[in-house]
Amino acid sequence: MRDGDGPDLVQSAHAAAARGRWQQAFDCLTTADAQGLLSGSDLPVLGEVAYAAGHLDVTISAWERAHAAFLQADDPVGAAAAAVRVAMHLLFDTALMAPVRAWLARAADLLDGRSGTPAHAWLGVVRAYERILSGDAPGGRPWAEQAIEVGSTCDPAAAALGRVAQARLVILDGDVQQGLALLDRAGVAVVSGELDPLSTGVVYCELVCALQGLGQYDVAEQWTEAMERWCETNAIGSLHGRCRVHRAEILRLRGSCIEAEGQALLACEELRRYLRRELGWPLNELGRIRLHTGDVAGAHEALIAAHHAGWDPNPGLALAQLALGDVAAATTSIRGSLEHPLRVPWKERPPNSDLQRAPLLEAQVEIELAAGDLGRARSAVDELDRISARFESKALAAGAALARGRVQLAEGDAAAAEESSSRAARLWDEVGAPYELARARSCLAEVYATEGNEQRATLEREAARTLFEEIRRTPPPASPVDVGTEELRGAPASEPAGSFRREGDYWSVTFDGRTVHVRDLKGMHYLARLLAGPGREHHVLDLVAAEPVRGPAIGAGGAHGPAHRALGDAGEVIDAQAKEAYRRRLSEIDEDLEQAELDGDDERAAQARTERDFLVRELARAFGLGGRPRRAASASERARVGVTRAVRQAIARIGEHDPGLGEHLSRAIRTGTYCAYLPDPRMPGWRV
Repeated sequence: MRDGDGPDLVQSAHAAAARGRWQQAFDCLTTADAQGLLSGSDLPVLGEVAYAAGHLDVTISAWERAHAAFLQADDPVGAAAAAVRVAMHLLFDTALMAPVRAWLARAADLLDGRSGTPAHAWLGVVRAYERILSGDAPGGRPWAEQAIEVGSTCDPAAAALGRVAQARLVILDGDVQQGLALLDRAGVAVVSGELDPLSTGVVYCELVCALQGLGQYDVAEQWTEAMERWCETNAIGSLHGRCRVHRAEILRLRGSCIEAEGQALLACEELRRYLRRELGWPLNELGRIRLHTGDVAGAHEALIAAHHAGWDPNPGLALAQLALGDVAAATTSIRGSLEHPLRVPWKERPPNSDLQRAPLLEAQVEIELAAGDLGRARSAVDELDRISARFESKALAAGAALARGRVQLAEGDAAAAEESSSRAARLWDEVGAPYELARARSCLAEVYATEGNEQRATLEREAARTLFEEIRRTPPPASPVDVGTEELRGAPASEPAGSFRREGDYWSVTFDGRTVHVRDLKGMHYLARLLAGPGREHHVLDLVAAEPVRGPAIGAGGAHGPAHRALGDAGEVIDAQAKEAYRRRLSEIDEDLEQAELDGDDERAAQARTERDFLVRELARAFGLGGRPRRAASASERARVGVTRAVRQAIARIGEHDPGLGEHLSRAIRTGTYCAYLPDPRMPGWRV
């Protein structure tokens, strides 16, 4: 059977999906779709496969078409289920709440008068999260209960996610211990293996988001590690990128900021295919990491980019402005975020919640003291104390103690400041957060200096300096071939994982005692460079520039010469399909805005206007004068596509001869604007 044999394409897609070969399944289904071979019942399969293969636009379009097909077939429950799936993907992958509400309203109308179906359970899940992420926690409670009650009888995945939503609501109410117990129950469903891959990944991600937002970093780290292990072979859609952001957050907390920045950059690359607003989360994290490493200009750049992507960049942006010496801008920025908070639907710190305010208040104390407004700083720390007491979080308590110590020092109460700062240092040390510990010890040094105890001030100053230097230490540059040291690689250099060398028109590849020969391909050259430098990022333009010249299409220039210019532009900024999807979202937002105004719901209307403005800006990016489509004059985008295709083709060819090596390379090779070979750190290097 060949993939091109008409109706057999659908069967081939099912077979490929069963083996986890999502791109192959996607190619078969889209080819069949182009030939008019898909029935209405095939569209949900296309939606699931498209998401697994990383094509969100096709995913949403397929479920929209499935909704219409079920309506035409007079199947209201099927149509409602498809509408809920559209809403779910819009919720988790675009963070646009107004279109989510529009699709949930359609589903609710279709399910009116019926009960007990999986569609009812998933309606409860998505509606609960829509309420939480819109800042209406009380409104989410009955929906989470519906998801649990109905899902427990017919859909375990919906029940598990309903329990996570319920746990979040309980925590936001201040009952932390009960909320953590509910999170544990939801986690049981994940480790039991009873959920499908998408639901498993979402539950993992939601567990970590809940724990990160609460400052329960030890437990969050454990779940992040579990999610990473699962992601190695099971993650689909945006889950790879989300897992990377979680890992970057943990690495930043633990002081491994160089590694954290690499994870954040890769997360940006992996999430870039989704609606641009989704990039705000990893960009925000990138800014926070760079602040820790002292790269203030880089932090400011990343945080401004997060803001342009529709994310709230504070408190990071205000702190970057303060570090750049612009106290006035920092003051205006942090006050604005506290007095007129953006309703960014961030799962770690939902809008209109104390958990959202806590980091803003910590930053405000520092900024207001720099501005000389002791009254505002004191008010901020009082509120911060109340929040930390309510949520019983060691990290929140540590942040509040340091903020209190700063205010007490400014008030001239050195004894109280010493007690508060010492408590902050002890708590941050227990949390395992060296950057925050260094800040607490710096404050202690100021306290001791004020008291005239220069010896202890010097000791604290030196301790803080050592911690900062360790965090900001950049690893020494490595040669193109010998990148890893014996200590980093975890194995002697004399025992490589394998060899990868060219022999005429073939490549000889040895791995795990097995040698195969693969015909020369462009992607094999790229793989050779990546394997030679494990952990090192290579820009796609550098990979292309190093490629042997094979014909007149590639010029002979250097890294920024004709070799790059010959790649041409990257096509339209937003393709026609994406533009049409944006227009549909705008129509849904307009409907939601009209309903909000009729209901007198000012907050919902404000959120809808914000989302509308964002999409209008995105569409404006795509058009030039006279309404002509703008083209992305980015050689790197064209190179990214070509290099990614070539590398995947080479890995597939290797996998035909050695499935074990093919699987290893598929997991460890990361492609994008920056490509890298990222194996287990304990694995020895290659001989190339």
